[in-house]
Amino acid sequence: MVRGLLRGVGAGLVPAALATVALTGCSSEGESDRPQPGASAKGAEKGDGKGDAAKAAAKGGTVGGAGSPCTLPVSFDLAADWKPKAVKEDKQFGLTKQGPVTLVCEIDAKPAGNIGFLRVWTGGQAGDDARKALEAFVAEEAKSRDKVAFAQIKAGEYAATEVTYLNTNEFLDAPKKERALAVTTPKGVVVVHLGGLDNEEHEGMLPAYELAKKSLHGA
Repeated sequence: MVRGLLRGVGAGLVPAALATVALTGCSSEGESDRPQPGASAKGAEKGDGKGDAAKAAAKGGTVGGAGSPCTLPVSFDLAADWKPKAVKEDKQFGLTKQGPVTLVCEIDAKPAGNIGFLRVWTGGQAGDDARKALEAFVAEEAKSRDKVAFAQIKAGEYAATEVTYLNTNEFLDAPKKERALAVTTPKGVVVVHLGGLDNEEHEGMLPAYELAKKSLHGA
């Protein structure tokens, strides 16, 4: 029932969702540089994590360049039916700020049948450390978290840092999978984050995230 109700909710949820995260307290976490964890039980039914990524989303356009709904330091491919929209900075309450980056673009999965967003955050300057920026982002995005795992990866034409973790926010029904990657560009750091309503939605949106990651290049 909750899933059905939320399918009609738009990007206006962002401030409320971020505010909810801000209310949670810190807890212990186990951070490491081990490779990303394998597929979940659901993913195992379909194959390993690489198999799910190889399945890939059909391309439906690009975002980031001049003329796209979101002008970004990078461009990447969008999954079919995912809809990007620029986000106006919340200067009054700072709800669009996480660590050193600010939310600038939301790519909505609802038209494609999932509940969640691929969100793009930017900030800092050329030469900033992507790993440190991502650590600060995660610390703010999920103040209560577990199973945090960082890895150095290749994202399109960039060397990138990627993180997977469980958001253990006390307002959630259960720990929720999230992941993000960060790259440094001549215009600063870019963080691409994938959450989702729950673990099922997160897994369902992974092909779109992988498409974005594989196609990442300078705008």
